Amino acid sequence: MAIPVAAAVTSFVICFLIIPVIIKYSLEKNLVDIPGRRKIHKKVTPSMGGIAIFIGFFIGSLIWTDISQWKDIRMILIALFMVFFIGVRDDLVPLKPYMKLIGQLVAATILILLFDLRLKSMYGLFGIYEIPEMLGYVFTVFTIIVITNSFNLIDGLDGLAATLAIISLLAFGVWFILAGDGVFAVLSFGMLGALIAFLIFNWEPSKIFMGDTGALVVGMMLSITAIHFINYNDNLPADHAFRFTGSVAPAICFIIVPLVDTMRIFILRLARKQSPFTPDKSHIHHSIMRLGFSHSKTTILLSAVQALYIVLAIFMSSVNDNYVLLTVVLLSIALSVALDQLILTRLNKDEQAV
Repeated sequence: MAIPVAAAVTSFVICFLIIPVIIKYSLEKNLVDIPGRRKIHKKVTPSMGGIAIFIGFFIGSLIWTDISQWKDIRMILIALFMVFFIGVRDDLVPLKPYMKLIGQLVAATILILLFDLRLKSMYGLFGIYEIPEMLGYVFTVFTIIVITNSFNLIDGLDGLAATLAIISLLAFGVWFILAGDGVFAVLSFGMLGALIAFLIFNWEPSKIFMGDTGALVVGMMLSITAIHFINYNDNLPADHAFRFTGSVAPAICFIIVPLVDTMRIFILRLARKQSPFTPDKSHIHHSIMRLGFSHSKTTILLSAVQALYIVLAIFMSSVNDNYVLLTVVLLSIALSVALDQLILTRLNKDEQAV
């Protein structure tokens, strides 16, 4: 426990010291996010906070990872370096979406081929276990791309993305400690510490954004962590005290809010006969703010929902994956429908008041 916490403290201190420098430099060089039609923030804000997050995480992880285990994380760091530079380039000069996707695919390929990070079966989900190796590669790439970009999409509110990632990484990190995976415990806590430092400056009213640099790096890290969790949990002895009976559903619970948000906006856009990739204000945080919630209250509410799903996964740790997944899906649909009904009620009241 001491080493992962030390990694978190180290990355926190480094990130905390770097961010003021980035804020000052960004304002001097006009490296800022300008308020616009689709953006919620009202003032010019530096948008390169992801640089501090990555540097803090990188140094903290390297210092506290045992030198004999560096070979286990170097490919992870290379993949994260790749999306880091893609993010920096996009924050400085916007890239076309397909260019960012190509970069993510290359990073995913490195992880699969050189780190052997892949979904090797269906882990009993829907009664299926073994799958063809090539299908496993496809599932892995799809999972990495979806998780990475779902986290990028949820980054639209002061403090939201950082808080959700902190909750997810804390859950993963503590579990890795309990399950005996020191390497991923250090990586999880290393990113956690940097994000806590960043959140101090990103809480409403935000002084800096993480930008695509931070969102892509943190999203990629969460995708790597989730896939590794699935495999590591599945390989634990059946009588291990901290083994989940299912592997897939708990991983989904740990990162549920960005995933549900992405699925929700895709469904809404298709229902409106729009391209699912068309940007708009239909994200879940936009919807909650229409009810009169501030940035901070919206963040707290969605963070509480994220924590609720993690607690649900823990309480259902001995339940079959299929039943946990069914519970998660039904609960997510119920909460989404309830939110839409609250918005309709609010709109009707506003119309009547007029």
